[in-house]
Amino acid sequence: MSTHTVLGKEVRMPVRIRLAHAFMATYSVSAAAAQRLIDYSDLEILRLTGGRAMCTLVFVDYIDGDLGPYNEFGVSFMVRHHTAGPASALGDLRALSTGAAGVFIHRLPVDGEFTLAAGRGIWGFPKEIADFDAQHEGSRRRGVLHQNSQLVVDLAIRPGLAVPQRRGGSSFDAYSHIDGVTRCTQWQMEPSGMRARPGGAELSLGEHAWADELRSLGLPRRALMASTVDRLAMTFQDATPV
Repeated sequence: MSTHTVLGKEVRMPVRIRLAHAFMATYSVSAAAAQRLIDYSDLEILRLTGGRAMCTLVFVDYIDGDLGPYNEFGVSFMVRHHTAGPASALGDLRALSTGAAGVFIHRLPVDGEFTLAAGRGIWGFPKEIADFDAQHEGSRRRGVLHQNSQLVVDLAIRPGLAVPQRRGGSSFDAYSHIDGVTRCTQWQMEPSGMRARPGGAELSLGEHAWADELRSLGLPRRALMASTVDRLAMTFQDATPV
């Protein structure tokens, strides 16, 4: 079992999140535009039919975990696993359906200094400090993100129908890139109280540079799917450079 020292505190691996709340919207975007945005990582966007790719925007409220309580917003893309063979449309679809694809974390602002230091130092997650106003309960979940007094996103989600809980949870490889290094982290999720619906999201973009990145993907537009998770547990292993 490895350990890391973060701001004078010992963090033992794996890191466990015992309770979090989340809501998210997934969009179909141009695969070419998404690839240009993440070219710095040397990873390949997972390409769907019609030259499309998947981009997810998510707000998470961490209630009980090894890194303490904090808020987080993520911009992520489905990517081809770094060990995958030659690219093919059929192979990408199979990877998506079987969970063999990866998730690349492009942006990950937070509102806590400890999780900022841990995220960047242990996993290479691109965490930056930002300001949050998020509502994770009720018939309309909403998250508003500002950085340096500039609006980034305003995302509202309407919960949908209950989704059956998958026994044993699900596991993904999460990719990150900072300081010229791309890393891969095994990420286990155990969601419960999950609801989903087609569409169901209202997205407004602000004047921040991160909002301009999302505009380059053709957002805002109708979401493929909106999801809410009332109870989310997660486990993060050590990161491996790729």
